[in-house]
Amino acid sequence: MSSNPTQPNQLNAVCIASKQVTPRASGFDGLPDSAYVREAQLVYSPARPDSNVPLPFSAPTLWRKVKAGTFPKPIKLSERVTAWNVGAVRAWLLAQEAA
Repeated sequence: MSSNPTQPNQLNAVCIASKQVTPRASGFDGLPDSAYVREAQLVYSPARPDSNVPLPFSAPTLWRKVKAGTFPKPIKLSERVTAWNVGAVRAWLLAQEAA
C-alpha cells in the first residue's frame, strides 16, 4: 500500500470530518535515552505556546538549576549547539517523582 502525501488517509479524514482533537504525544516521549534535545524541546516558551514539553518551568529556571547543580548539565555539541541527554533528563524526572 503506497501513501500519497497529497491525500489524507482514512483516519485523518475521519478526524478532520468530525473535528476531533486528540492530544499528540510529546516528541520527547518517543526518543531513545541516547538522544539529545535542545532547550526548546525541554521547556515552555511563550513563542511556542502549542509545544508539548516535559519540564514545567522556563528557560531561565532551567539554567539556574543547571548552575546550581540540581539539573543535568548540557553537552556542547558544537560552538552554537547545546543539548541535554534524554536519558539524563528522564532520570532527573524520575528522581523528582520519587522525592
